[in-house]
Amino acid sequence: MALARTLVILALAVSFFTFVAFFGRLPALRNTPVGFLNRLFVRHLPAFVRRLDLALTNGRITSSSSRLAHHLMHDRHPVIVVFFLGLVTACATLLLPATWASLHPAHKLLAAALLPQPYLWLWLSAKRNASTHITRDNHAAQMRHYPYDRVLYHPGNTCSTCALVKPARSKHCSICKTCVARMDHHCIWVNNCLGRGNYKYFLLLLLSTGVLIAYGAHLAWVSLSPRVAAHYAKHESWYAYRPAPGSGAGGWAAWAAAKAHYAAVYATLYLDLGGLSTAGVGLLALLTWPLPLGLLAYHMYLVWAGMTTNESAKWADWRDDMADGVVFLGLRREDGIAGGADPLEEPPTSWPLDSRHVLVRTRDGQPPKALPPRIQRLAGPDAFERVWTLAAVENVYDLGMWDNLREVLWN
Repeated sequence: MALARTLVILALAVSFFTFVAFFGRLPALRNTPVGFLNRLFVRHLPAFVRRLDLALTNGRITSSSSRLAHHLMHDRHPVIVVFFLGLVTACATLLLPATWASLHPAHKLLAAALLPQPYLWLWLSAKRNASTHITRDNHAAQMRHYPYDRVLYHPGNTCSTCALVKPARSKHCSICKTCVARMDHHCIWVNNCLGRGNYKYFLLLLLSTGVLIAYGAHLAWVSLSPRVAAHYAKHESWYAYRPAPGSGAGGWAAWAAAKAHYAAVYATLYLDLGGLSTAGVGLLALLTWPLPLGLLAYHMYLVWAGMTTNESAKWADWRDDMADGVVFLGLRREDGIAGGADPLEEPPTSWPLDSRHVLVRTRDGQPPKALPPRIQRLAGPDAFERVWTLAAVENVYDLGMWDNLREVLWN
């Protein structure tokens, strides 16, 4: 019973912290308890420890540890990758030898096919990809992939670090030290930025990891079920109890309590009979398999919406400003779409859509009067109307679910 309790607590703790790490920084969860816990662990607790250290040791402990923390948070390093692969390897090493003899050949074949996939997709996500990272050699080609929408991205902006004009949908990553095409986010789990060239491998990594973990839980259950069933057959009278006729609510309450008690005993049998190698790994897999698949579901929503994680944060900022009543929408003049464009800043692209909308924020909530030249060339001040929701704004990067998915997978 003590082993079962320890395994349950360990599995729940790992699942909880993994969930917070996976989902805590998503823009959609920014104002939820999950986002608060992520900020608590990443910002507030380290700040509190530093203040405490300043009071006790004049900051000698945190000053040395802050360099390590800065390296872990702001430099490329394989620590998280090693942890992830080590966890997968350790669980497979514990589970498969303990269950292999009792598995059907079909299960053995499927396990052999599923196990290598997270390693493959992680390697492809983590390797440097010429389609993802923008360099002087491929800059001209990267400029022709996506048009500027004049909402999230505007032409003429130069990266202060790379000294290159920023292509639409790109962003400079301070960790990778380069601009990234169709930047989604920097992922510590693969030690790389996810962009135009490797985002599809990240989706396959999430899918293969989720399926592998769920299948590991299934293998543990398949292996332990015959042993638990044999033990159950010896104590079948535990579950044969029924309240006597006419016993009323008290009898049914006693029956429900007995069922709950013996169900807990029955579940504990899995843990006690399987031990750490089978039941422990199976329980951990049972509690964690929804995490990568849940993150995959979020990214499939982003694909459906035609945006990246980086762009979802930008849209969230627009949405907050719209709620404050300081955003105005203008229609672009027809000659502003193709005419007058600087081919060095805005070359023609293969993208099938051009944006017709221009968004402007004002500090005082009044309609715009003096517009920047790049906006004035597209729409006059009298063309702007206040908007309150994102539904009124076109997302030029949204081609529809299947075309969005095709663009992600095959560019």
